[in-house]
Amino acid sequence: MADMMIKQSTRFTSMEECRPALDEALRAQFPGGMMKARWEGDVLCLSGPGAEGTVRFEDGELVGQASLKPPASMMKGTIEQKVKAVLQNAVG
Repeated sequence: MADMMIKQSTRFTSMEECRPALDEALRAQFPGGMMKARWEGDVLCLSGPGAEGTVRFEDGELVGQASLKPPASMMKGTIEQKVKAVLQNAVG
């Protein structure tokens, strides 16, 4: 099992402001439904084959955390790059 955490500073002041940009960035990086996303209040919950994670807004940053089990743990580098791209694209 592998864990990862990614932080990205943002100009937004709340998750509500970020939400449309996050949704769009996720669709662009994870087409075809491999990554499932749902909102629980202000928390974006993500899941895919062997992966579960969240994105939260904390102190002016988007904070992504995930736990990866096989098969996702074997692709940690790729998943990390894609999640970083989502967060960077969302903050523009």
